[in-house]
Amino acid sequence: MSEHTTAAGAPTEAKWQPLAALERRVAGVLVEKAKTTPDTYPMSLNAIRSGCNQKSNRYPPIEVEEDAILTALDKLRAVGAVALVQGSGRIERYRHYMYEWLGVDKLELAVMTELLLRGAQTIGELRGRASRMDPIPDLAALRPVLESLKAKGLVLSLSPEGRGQVVTHALYKPAELEKLRAEYATYTHPAGGTDADGASEIAPTRREPAGVAARADSAHSSRPAANDALSDSLAAIVERVEDLARRVEAQEQALAALRQSLGE
Repeated sequence: MSEHTTAAGAPTEAKWQPLAALERRVAGVLVEKAKTTPDTYPMSLNAIRSGCNQKSNRYPPIEVEEDAILTALDKLRAVGAVALVQGSGRIERYRHYMYEWLGVDKLELAVMTELLLRGAQTIGELRGRASRMDPIPDLAALRPVLESLKAKGLVLSLSPEGRGQVVTHALYKPAELEKLRAEYATYTHPAGGTDADGASEIAPTRREPAGVAARADSAHSSRPAANDALSDSLAAIVERVEDLARRVEAQEQALAALRQSLGE
């Protein structure tokens, strides 16, 4: 069954619960690849590991082995978020049940997936990143999606509404979420203009909370408002480089899957 087929039957009652960091990463990878590289989905253990360890569109970057991935997959299977399916040949493959598990629709799942893969981010950053899976033309289109996810308890705000508003998912373990809220307790919105929706598409001038500055992309780091135009250009370049990296990685994974099917 394809990823898009499962989207149509998303139930209203969710089954979700907090997940450990690696479990969130694995679940996010399965959804991301189902949407962006459906030819390689369901995914082998090796492909999931590559997706977890990839450098683009991930925070924090990790380097994890297959044993840890298997443990995370077992836990996700136990709570009904993932299943082991019969793949072609002798390779075991995994698929997600995140539509049913979270109780979300297609666009909501794209937003949740980006939050699971990268954690807290501005709504402008989130719109741009989630759009690579399902189109979100502008912030006006994203806002009702976020409101729906907030109503379901899946998304929460870490800063007040406005330019540079930061949101994240609610699948953290309690201690993680408490620490994250504390980090953003001193967060302030950046100064400067707004877009037509009253909010920035990206927040290049935002001041990161203590201990969080290292997580910002180089193009999104704090800088004077006078440099906003240059920041926007750099951000566009970063997004383009990330997109190219994702395309190359998708081709590498497709090649690896072909080799495996040929028994190489």
